[in-house]
Amino acid sequence: MLFKSKWRFFISVIAVIFIISGCQAKETPEEKMYDVLEKVVDKEKVFEEQQDPLVKLEEEEKVLYNQIIKLGMKEYDQIVKLSDKALTLTEKRKTLMEKETNSIKDSEKEFKKVAVIKEDLDNQELKKLANDLYDTMTKRYEAHEVLYKEYTEALKNDKELYEMFKNKDLPLEDLEAKVVQLNDNYKKVFEANENFNNLTEQYNDKKLAFYKKAGLNPDK
Repeated sequence: MLFKSKWRFFISVIAVIFIISGCQAKETPEEKMYDVLEKVVDKEKVFEEQQDPLVKLEEEEKVLYNQIIKLGMKEYDQIVKLSDKALTLTEKRKTLMEKETNSIKDSEKEFKKVAVIKEDLDNQELKKLANDLYDTMTKRYEAHEVLYKEYTEALKNDKELYEMFKNKDLPLEDLEAKVVQLNDNYKKVFEANENFNNLTEQYNDKKLAFYKKAGLNPDK
């Protein structure tokens, strides 16, 4: 009886090993791509969370700016008070922009894994879609670098402008020159943001096309 019991135990162990092996089937390149692309989405959640607060701060700062330029120098104390509030908002905007950028960098680090995985795809049409998707996302990351650079420059000039408002002896020409500079800054920010958003839309479309061709369910 003892011998038979040991034999049954041995068979049970073998059966469990086969079951576990079946559950740990090797992921296909398509599945690996899916895992990475969905992790990229998770990495950008912090980026998305900064959007509404950033817009809100920009709107609040615009209100303060409009109030400042309507005041005359007889109300200098009020100008200083409003300028200091605007400077505080500028610092908050900088903090949010840094969080946004760090999130994008984390996303890029994860996305780079696609470069190796896509080379293992056997279906040539699928590989073409993956290459196109990869190129578009790479351009998107480059576009955000430009956006970050332009936005950071605009923030720097915003701060300089509010400090200028607090200077009673500031020549009007200097103030006008700074406003012209800021208008140019924000024109570049707008263009950079448009380019980034367009590439984001293109990437999302190409990702869905890849999922569809690969038979992957984006909602699984």
